[in-house]
Amino acid sequence: MKNSFLPSLLIYCMLLSGCSSIIWDEITLMPPPDVYKDGMLNPLPKTNPMDSIPYHGILYATNRQPAKAGDRENYYLNQRGGVLRLGVAHVSMRGADLHWDEIRKKTLLKNRSDNPPLHVTGVEEYGILKDTVPRIAMRDDYPPETLDGGEQFSQAVNAQLARSKRKHIYVYTHGYKVVFENPMLVATELWHFLGYDGVMIGYAWPSTPSKWAYIKDNDTANGYARHFRKFLEYLGEKTDAVEIHVIGYSAGTRMVARAYEQLALMHHDESHEEVQEKLRLGHLILVGSDLDREVFGEYLADGVLNVPRHMAIYVSDKDKALGLARWLTRRERLGQVLSEETLGPTGRRLLTQYKNHISMIDVSDAEGADTGNGHGYFRSSPWASSDILMTLMYDLTPEQRGLVLKKNMPVWEFPDDYLNRLWATIAEINEDFRRAYLARETP
Repeated sequence: MKNSFLPSLLIYCMLLSGCSSIIWDEITLMPPPDVYKDGMLNPLPKTNPMDSIPYHGILYATNRQPAKAGDRENYYLNQRGGVLRLGVAHVSMRGADLHWDEIRKKTLLKNRSDNPPLHVTGVEEYGILKDTVPRIAMRDDYPPETLDGGEQFSQAVNAQLARSKRKHIYVYTHGYKVVFENPMLVATELWHFLGYDGVMIGYAWPSTPSKWAYIKDNDTANGYARHFRKFLEYLGEKTDAVEIHVIGYSAGTRMVARAYEQLALMHHDESHEEVQEKLRLGHLILVGSDLDREVFGEYLADGVLNVPRHMAIYVSDKDKALGLARWLTRRERLGQVLSEETLGPTGRRLLTQYKNHISMIDVSDAEGADTGNGHGYFRSSPWASSDILMTLMYDLTPEQRGLVLKKNMPVWEFPDDYLNRLWATIAEINEDFRRAYLARETP
């Protein structure tokens, strides 16, 4: 019998060039979430936040190898490192000679005349998270001063939390085939539209910026879950965060989900409340998840829902990248839409009986969900980004956010009047917005 795997892989890699929205070291600012349109709600501070953020940038964690003089990469290689390194990245809008007042208004415009790109201008590494040094390694192999990275990092986190209204940490981790800079830039975007409140962290695992690296990157995402688990444990132990939220994207959700499974196994004899008290893991948001759906079922069997306060799984039938992933692996992906048949009685019970712990959101009909190959909808869809950000900003349930249940399915979707439903909820909890909202509604 002829081996068809190699031709299938080659075709797949050529078609999957858009699995991650951008592979270069800069991105143009995503469209503003629709929740901010009409100018009724502006999350951005009135003065430049980088002037008051203690570290004047965005914090990062990476287990990539550091770049050296002469390397093509600026800061970190696209190669696996043996430890987790912590630091701060500095980001600017390239070519945007704008005062903060102009940025504050312009970046929330529904139809911008131009979209200046975000660019990493430099990084400052604090050092290594000591707990990620393998036991079989010689600690003398690392300069002593580099092993204090965790202390300086937690001090930076706590300094920013002290000046924030929301004492929360947000961790974003990326998908397949991107360079180090990409998660820093996407995390900065998300933080921008969260108003630079709380602490945002870009987590850069060692993916490879090549369309041929799909299998290699997925092996890395699976194998490096330990570092991510150690990082979450460290944040829970060493920072003053009320809660820690994680946004995982695409292939990065393999690493995230496996790290949460490891935590579930480590705390298998503890209650949900006890785990929450120790780890303080709030929302886990899985977007465009390129994780085998049946493997995720095994994680559920291991008690993974015992770890986060709530898990949200975003799915789409417009996601061509996951369609190709299914074709290559012959396995359904977690980020694909379920039919009534594929949901089955077990999935139905899960989403119904454990609705306070897990929800599935279908973005297929949301504005902008089909942009490009439909995989980067959390950035391209102003409704999807609104839904994710309002979950993090106001801790709203799907129903409070204006979503409705699909017919005969315990899966949430976006109704035509989604924005008005969302605004009505925000008007109940945000007095400044309520005044603007009621004025808009008054003839």
